[in-house]
Amino acid sequence: MQNRTVLVSGASIAGPAIAYWLDRYGFDVTVVERAPALRPGGQAVDFKGTVQRTVLERMGVYDEIQRRSTGATDMVFVDADGREQARISGDFTGGDVEILRGDLAEILYGLTARRCTYVFGDSITALRETADGVEVEFEHAPARRFDLVVGADGIHSRVRRLAFGPEEKFVRHRGYYYAIAGEPPAGEHAEGPRRRTSLGYTAPGRLAVRGGPKAQQMYMFAAPELGFADDAEKRRVLIDRFTGMGGAVPEMLAELTEYDDFYLDGLARVRMPSYASGRVVLVGDSAYGNTLAGFGTGLALVGAYVLAGELAAAAGDHTTAFARYERIMRRYAKLGGSSSPGPFLAPKTAWGLRLRNWFLGSRWFDLMDKFAGDAKDDIELTDYAVAPR
Repeated sequence: MQNRTVLVSGASIAGPAIAYWLDRYGFDVTVVERAPALRPGGQAVDFKGTVQRTVLERMGVYDEIQRRSTGATDMVFVDADGREQARISGDFTGGDVEILRGDLAEILYGLTARRCTYVFGDSITALRETADGVEVEFEHAPARRFDLVVGADGIHSRVRRLAFGPEEKFVRHRGYYYAIAGEPPAGEHAEGPRRRTSLGYTAPGRLAVRGGPKAQQMYMFAAPELGFADDAEKRRVLIDRFTGMGGAVPEMLAELTEYDDFYLDGLARVRMPSYASGRVVLVGDSAYGNTLAGFGTGLALVGAYVLAGELAAAAGDHTTAFARYERIMRRYAKLGGSSSPGPFLAPKTAWGLRLRNWFLGSRWFDLMDKFAGDAKDDIELTDYAVAPR
């Protein structure tokens, strides 16, 4: 087999998943992650359909994911007096099985930690492709040569920037920002998955959600692309945007300063003309991310399975494997869709809010749910007949 040594950037979801399959097929895998350790907590992610379940079962993790499942959470939109205006069923938002991102990362890391090399607290600073590999420079570690490099480092991928070009060429802001604050309550899985309710307070262009397994609080607001100096400024901007809303929002904003666990980013869509450039290839959000569209984690796991399988089937021939991976995933990645959840969850006008509430109770919403259900299995999942390591 050629091209045996592979560097993977990112140790969240896509990174450990591609590391698992590559190691299984006999590749020598190193994973580099800029964070000092695995990131715990984080919002809930979900899997939908037979294809995604099949990949999880072939990895041997489906039962453990079910055991740690958060259960379904219905989002109830209420007015300032707490009266229900509309509802989104947790069966729609949570897929077939939902799990906290940190729990999923821990499971995938546990599959690979003994067989793959993990380097935490470091990141790639330069890539230079040669005739027989890629020379990689790191922020801290000495430079090394690898046969192939996989960018699994999210929408703001450094690998994509170094190998393909600046972020603004491939990532489009979708006119909204979202924030999560506060980890879900401890002992979330002690009694197994159960049905929960989160409350959503809306005003034109704004949504504040309290409760549920994703976080103690979630926010979404309409805004052009903004620049932030630091997390403190992000919190100030968020508080500014939601000051004046009624219901439980003032209390939520008062609690916001108590949470160390806080994340704010724009809703964005990645569009790549190609997932590969020479010996460098992208998988997951770095290649086909669409923030909060509801399919990102499943796409990442399927993409990792296909990419590693094609490399194994091609005996490490990256040119052949990358072309096949792109052909297969280009269509399936459309599952992420071109739509953004921002205009639906937080319409910018009072009329838009009334229309959303009507739509959620109509048969048209049921038809949209059915269409999404059909699309999630729109891929022929190859059983790569390659002898495992």
